Amino acid sequence: MPRSTAPFTGGRIRAAVVGAGAIGRGSHLPALARLAAEGETEVVAAVDIDATAVEAMCAEAGVPHAYTDLDRMLAEQRPDLVTVCTPPTLHRDQTVTALRAGAWVWCEKPPVPSLADFDAVEAAEGTDGGPYASIVFQHRFGSAATHVRRLLAEGALGRPLVAHCQTTWYRDTAYYAVPWRGRWATEGGGPAMGHGIHQMDLLLDLLGPWSEVRAMAGRLVHDVETEDVSTALVRFANGALATVVNSVLSPDEVSRIRIDCERATVELTHLYGHGNENWRITPAPGVPADEAAAWRDFGPDVPSSHLAQLRELVAAMRAGERPRGSGADGRTSLELITALYKAAFTDTTVRAGGIGPGDPYYTALHGGAPGWAPVEHEEVSA
Repeated sequence: MPRSTAPFTGGRIRAAVVGAGAIGRGSHLPALARLAAEGETEVVAAVDIDATAVEAMCAEAGVPHAYTDLDRMLAEQRPDLVTVCTPPTLHRDQTVTALRAGAWVWCEKPPVPSLADFDAVEAAEGTDGGPYASIVFQHRFGSAATHVRRLLAEGALGRPLVAHCQTTWYRDTAYYAVPWRGRWATEGGGPAMGHGIHQMDLLLDLLGPWSEVRAMAGRLVHDVETEDVSTALVRFANGALATVVNSVLSPDEVSRIRIDCERATVELTHLYGHGNENWRITPAPGVPADEAAAWRDFGPDVPSSHLAQLRELVAAMRAGERPRGSGADGRTSLELITALYKAAFTDTTVRAGGIGPGDPYYTALHGGAPGWAPVEHEEVSA
């Protein structure tokens, strides 16, 4: 079990970044640097198996210690927070290692390749104040998402009835020429897992638990193991019905969420991040103008971002509380995605909570399904 951690009530939170690629350089380090400027954090180390890359990143960002070995970094630097910016297949082991060393973890999406892996991570967390492992779901955060979530939770817009969740992006042949892409073992899944997870997570954050899903998936263009498009029908516990579309075949790229409630329609249209201007609330006939105007007041614009989520994570660390995007809250989008794949590959309706130990989809998103599982997996399963 990890060492017990008391709330971080004073001083800077010592952070380390694992992974010297684009996401670590372009998103995690800038967010940590902003909080460092405010006296909240201090980046003490970075880790990557490529010594040249991690040394260059440290030199550029003013990080004092570069490592190629995670265990050594954890032993020598004893960070309070480790941010994991590596490929998904490494997330489980690196997260568990950091947790057992007493560090909280902030891990990029997709969180891990399977529900079994997620449950292993959760089992390594501490109790009574952490350390905890949170997933990067930055689209949940920002002023507009917070405002809309509150309106829905309070029932101001009436009962949610119909929803649409769309991640229709475009990835060409060159994108999939990178050897690890399009493969279950290294990318974890197709657009449902690697691209659409953000919008699906935001939809779940706004609407609450789902109850059942039906789906279809296709491999229409790209020579890959995974799908390149999927569609799903999702029923929520509150009765709302939703369509979900995830694609990398769509030249007119867009990310969209629309929720039709009894008293208003809420719509978000953007691509890779959103601010107040990307949201629109359309009241139903008969809604008083002053009430509709209050709905449309999102407050000062705080865009969705790694910084917005990191601020809340640091606050949770200081309070010794489980952060959003961890535990059961962090698991919900992975469970829906797993159920989507199972529903598509087995042509069945999959219900929430129905995939657990002993189910082939619990340990692999392809579930060993003929025509979808890697060839060697099909041969072993035969």
